[in-house]
Parts: sequence; C-alpha cells; structure tokens
Amino acid sequence: MNIEFVISTGRLVIDIRHAVVAGWTGRDSEAVNRHINELAEIGAAAPSKVPLFYRIASAMLTQSKEIEVLGPTTSGEAEPVLIKSGDDIWLGLASDHTDRQLETYSVAYSKQVCHKPIADSLWKLSEIQGHQDELIIRSWVIEEEQWHLYQHGKLSMILPLDQLYKAAGIPDNTALFCGTLPVIGGIRSSDKFSMELSDPVLNRKISLSYSIESLPIIA
Repeated sequence: MNIEFVISTGRLVIDIRHAVVAGWTGRDSEAVNRHINELAEIGAAAPSKVPLFYRIASAMLTQSKEIEVLGPTTSGEAEPVLIKSGDDIWLGLASDHTDRQLETYSVAYSKQVCHKPIADSLWKLSEIQGHQDELIIRSWVIEEEQWHLYQHGKLSMILPLDQLYKAAGIPDNTALFCGTLPVIGGIRSSDKFSMELSDPVLNRKISLSYSIESLPIIA
C-alpha cells in the first residue's frame, strides 16, 4: 500500500508491502521483565523468546486521525518504526494499537485486529546513527478530560535499531515496529492517544495523535 510521508527534502511515497511488530525488545532485561509482568497482569502469556517478531497485514497501517476498534479493551503503544525503501532506511513513529483482551488468547492475533496509526514524517536513519540512544519517546492518554503521561524514555531502553532490523530478517518495503517502553501506571484504555519522538541533538520531533472509537461488540 502506498503511504506518503514528509521528509527533509519534500515528500516521499513508499509502497509498504509488509509490516512486522517486534516484541520484548528492551535492552535492559529487567525492563523486559517489567513489560512481560504488565502483560501477565492482564492475562497474556510470556513470550517464547525475546525479541519476537509478529507479522501483520500492511493494510493495517493508517494515517487517519481516528481508528475504530471492537470493544473497550484496546490501547496504544508508542514505538519507533523503521521503513526500508531502496537504498535508504527511514525512521518514523507509530502506535502498535493492540486488543488487550484478545492478547490473553494470542499476542499474534491481538496485533492483527487493530489499525496501526503511523506519523506522516520520516527521518533518515543515517542522520541519527551517532546519537540514536538520545532520542526520546513520550506518550499520553486522556483520563478525566486531562492528558496524563503514559510512556517516557530514551531509545537507549530498547535494542539498537539497526540490530533489530538485521535480526528481523525482513525484505525491502517493510515497516518494522521496533518495540515499546514500559507504561506509567499500568496498561489501560483511553479515548485519545498522543505521542512524540524527539531528537534533542538535531532539535526536531515527530508527533502523532489519534482518537479511538470503541464499537459495541453487539449492535
């Protein structure tokens, strides 16, 4: 599917043919265990190995500002995403929006059923190669009509991006979600989700916000 992005020199359309979600990519084993424990609290089984890579349909990627989900048990996860197109690897920001109830049955199925919002801006991976660990991810959720910090940390908390891309062994024209950070206050649903990837060295950021419409399970 063709997706248009803003880059430093203008706009770029990439035909994304594959999508992969990497799980349990923390560089700190204790942080990985915390995330596994977060999922255990909602009934999800521990992974068979770490990191783990899940295939999803590329058609699930969206730049819409609203997604529709079934029921009230989904939530977002802010993640760096890598996209290889031709000779270049691009870095962006996306949300691995996941059905948490279905996750207790199958992580792979839970990844597939929700659309994955992706920001409309990309940076070349080569531009941040020397300072990628300094990049910061933040996310927020709406609770009682107020924004609350949900995730906050540097990319140094997850495995190096190029290492993940090589480990995944994926073809060109693939979007690779590179894993997320632990949440603050436990995994929970929200009607709105906002996030940003900031580069304090080059003084720039990529932002993404979207709303979630929870459809009734029975009409």
